[in-house]
Amino acid sequence: MSELLYPVVISPLTADDGGGFAATVPDLPGCLSDGETPEEALINVRDAIAAWIEMARELGHAVPAPSRLPERAIG
Repeated sequence: MSELLYPVVISPLTADDGGGFAATVPDLPGCLSDGETPEEALINVRDAIAAWIEMARELGHAVPAPSRLPERAIG
């Protein structure tokens, strides 16, 4: 699996939200995924990042460079 360049924030979801964990990418507005475990959410968000970048390029939007935040924060 390729190195994750964009920082990802993983946080628990409430039971009302279906449980599991959400993975959001602060550098890419609206880019997020989820999973049953933090590890699964992190794996799933990689696809979301690739799709976000692909769509931005198709629409002619700039793709922001990754910030210098830590690779991943859990909590």
